[in-house]
Amino acid sequence: MIHRYNSSFKNPTTINASHLMARNLMARNKINNVQNDLLSRFGMKTYQSKSREKYMSPKQLAHFKKILLTWKSQLETEADKTVNHIKNESISFADPNDRASQESDFSLELRTRDRERKLLKKIQFSLKKIENGSYGYCEETGEEIGLERLEARPVATLCLVSQERREIQDKQYNEEMTI
Repeated sequence: MIHRYNSSFKNPTTINASHLMARNLMARNKINNVQNDLLSRFGMKTYQSKSREKYMSPKQLAHFKKILLTWKSQLETEADKTVNHIKNESISFADPNDRASQESDFSLELRTRDRERKLLKKIQFSLKKIENGSYGYCEETGEEIGLERLEARPVATLCLVSQERREIQDKQYNEEMTI
């Protein structure tokens, strides 16, 4: 058994070690699946670090900069397509059902683009972190985020442990708000 201090309840909680290992394995598998999706979508391969290569070496930074710039370019292209689609496909239908269907489609597309707009801000922030040398390090602990996690989520700002801690705190806060 592993005892962890849970700051939100001010008491220690007990976690089964095998449960913790299984959770870490599931998280690693999830990272690998997302990593392969993102990199394969851009036609890139995972970064193979050399032995004794320093974390966030110039080659690694160039690799992540390429991923971020490619992702940014793809999102901007999709935004342009949406603008053109809405301009060109905007027809005043006589039938109210057709009009409602078109408005629903446009609304869904615009919500997707809004999420991507927020993602573009995160990408820009990550590119700035590459430039100032702070990319790849956890904002809470200062520890390395890790190459696998960054390839899965290049805009990650927290290491896996800090991200899990934040998600648990958010979940506990949301549960308290519903009571």
